[in-house]
Amino acid sequence: MADSPPDDPSALDSTPDPATARTRGDRVSDATNRFIHGVELAAAALFALLFGIGVIDLAIQIAESVPTGAITDPNTVIGFIETGLLLLIIVEVYETVVAYIEQSDTRRIVRLVIYTGVIAMVRKVIIFRTTEYPTTQDALFAAVSYTIIIGGLVALLFVERSVGSSLLAE
Repeated sequence: MADSPPDDPSALDSTPDPATARTRGDRVSDATNRFIHGVELAAAALFALLFGIGVIDLAIQIAESVPTGAITDPNTVIGFIETGLLLLIIVEVYETVVAYIEQSDTRRIVRLVIYTGVIAMVRKVIIFRTTEYPTTQDALFAAVSYTIIIGGLVALLFVERSVGSSLLAE
């Protein structure tokens, strides 16, 4: 009789075998991890490309400012410094993405993020001009905000280095 139920009662159970379910979950997890890894690699390549384009652009800006004499203008030089610091931020973000790809130590990633924040805030301070704000009070508020953020980043860096060195000593 082909239509008769099997003699084994466990054959009636339609619940998938946990080993099979785990295998499906593992496959989904592996596919997701491969996707994330691919996106991380694409992000790293994009930041490397942006850095290369930025360096070429900075070189062109400097080359164009030399014959006109604009290279002696302090605002032009500050613009070059701003661009250079932006390039450093791109490098730090690239390093952070690479650290994720390499599954580096979490402390290294945190340190890179803090460095990126410090560079970004130093850049903001260097290009800070009170004339860019509608009122003196707005400029003062921005300056105080920058100071608090930089102080917090320096404190984070100090704590990370202090705790990090004590963790390595243990």
